[in-house]
Amino acid sequence: MPTREIIQHVGTFLDLAGVLVIAVGVAVATVVFVLRWWRTRQVVDHYRAYRQGVGRAILLGLELLVAGDIIRTVAVSPTFTSVGVLALIVAVRTFLSISLQVELDGRWPWQVKVPVGGSSVASRPER
Repeated sequence: MPTREIIQHVGTFLDLAGVLVIAVGVAVATVVFVLRWWRTRQVVDHYRAYRQGVGRAILLGLELLVAGDIIRTVAVSPTFTSVGVLALIVAVRTFLSISLQVELDGRWPWQVKVPVGGSSVASRPER
């Protein structure tokens, strides 16, 4: 089997894995949401956790899809046009990933995580 064909199969496998991660992640998050709702009969309490579960599945799936695109584009057909299309795809998916991350965490990815009940400024010892 030629190298190009193997690389093409690896890229296709990563695409399939990305789609499966998204589908299974959404299904699992939905089942967990329904079971939690069934116990408490309150949607509001569990909706945020459901959105976070779905968002995490989409983020992981997007990472695998980008990896598949990179492998196929750079290794199989590295033309200026294909690399340009890849750059556009990666830019859109990166924007989606950052948007989802902000939605999930409520902060930009480069911001320091604030501990619960604490402040964002490190406390100094008293003199």
